[in-house]
Amino acid sequence: MVTRTTADAKGDVVVLLIGMRINRFWAVQLWLPVMLAMLRMLRDLRKEPERGLLSHVLLTASPRTYYVVQYWESKDKLYGYATAPDAFHHTAWARLNRLERTGTLRGQVGIWHETYVVPEGSYEAIYGDMPAFGLAAAHGQIPLERRGRYAKDRFAHRSQQAPVGEKTA
Repeated sequence: MVTRTTADAKGDVVVLLIGMRINRFWAVQLWLPVMLAMLRMLRDLRKEPERGLLSHVLLTASPRTYYVVQYWESKDKLYGYATAPDAFHHTAWARLNRLERTGTLRGQVGIWHETYVVPEGSYEAIYGDMPAFGLAAAHGQIPLERRGRYAKDRFAHRSQQAPVGEKTA
């Protein structure tokens, strides 16, 4: 029997895509620390769930390109972590900025990120015979029927949150 589920996300969903591209394979001393820093940040975030990272998926696009899809509790928690002086991100970013200013990294390793705040009604998910993955790993997994059999029904689903602009008690 095929088991179909969907993500139990409510409200806005915050997704960060962040990664690196190895431009020069032989510059291991430059790109390996970037990769290891990302792995350390993920390890630290797992130990400190109050920072707001809900889940992540490590991916590769090619032998040169590695990235992480991250699901965050909120945009404020993501920004809070990115700017927290006590987080390893602060140390890693300062080191990276120093290397960029001196031109050491130029052409050796590329870094990038994209952040999306996706409003409710602008995302949907379906998983067939899958453990919780991606959005479902971040927000929980429920039977598909609870949100609708078709994508249009899942897009139309709204949580019990107050409509935008309406005040709650």
